[in-house]
Amino acid sequence: MFSRNEFQPKVSIVTGAGSGIGLEIARELHRRGSHVVLADLDEVKAKAAADDLGAGATAVQVDVADADAVREVVDGVVAEHGRLDVMVNNAGIALGGLLEELDHRHWDKALDVNLRGVINGVMAAYPHLTRQGSGHILNTASLAGLIPAPSMLPYTTTKHAVVGLSTALRAEAASLGVKVSVLCPGFVDTPLLDEVYAAPDSFGGSSVRARVRLMQPKFLTAQLTAKRAVDGLASNKAVIPVGVFAHVTWRALRYVPPVARGVIQLQATGARRLNERSARRS
Repeated sequence: MFSRNEFQPKVSIVTGAGSGIGLEIARELHRRGSHVVLADLDEVKAKAAADDLGAGATAVQVDVADADAVREVVDGVVAEHGRLDVMVNNAGIALGGLLEELDHRHWDKALDVNLRGVINGVMAAYPHLTRQGSGHILNTASLAGLIPAPSMLPYTTTKHAVVGLSTALRAEAASLGVKVSVLCPGFVDTPLLDEVYAAPDSFGGSSVRARVRLMQPKFLTAQLTAKRAVDGLASNKAVIPVGVFAHVTWRALRYVPPVARGVIQLQATGARRLNERSARRS
């Protein structure tokens, strides 16, 4: 196990690195001496972020839901640099709302990006890491992957799956020298909360923020989340919760589940009442 000072990856890939948590994880890895490839669906944002980081940072456009495209990026990085030390599968989308507000397009989009995007990154990087006998995969989930998070069922479903994938793969990959961690922050103040997948009769970012406020009144910063994430890699933590709210609610669900579930149910009731008030105003 590396100490935090000894953790100095040489080559890293971060998906969803054009902004938010992904950008800040890329920045933190770069600060620790890694060449960082910032991969994002928005090529303009990725290039601007890479230019801001300077030497040792490059950008690439990729749709994480496209398995062939993700594999091409990873294979290209390994061909150019001869190795891959950290693969961060961070790209994701926010979806919120009660079940009756959702349609299949919400579910399909969540599964494509939040789950298949992670699977595609893992499948692309894993052969290279096992061949090296070293490397670390970090998958970004959420506190919503550790607790039942109402009013965002597609999101919490995919994030629970990412936690399960990560913890199971960690056990499977350990004998091959590959480490796997999963990042589970509370809600972070990033553009993700405003860039909500749109479908007919969908809800906007402000609605999502209002719902999230019912669960966590104060948002985390992307910078703090990224630092905790990379420190977690250095310590080889299996699960990396970030924020007091995340630690408290996760442990409450484990040790006093009736109390935790009661609080979560109240939050769901609050979301429905918020909907009813909004409907009356309109």
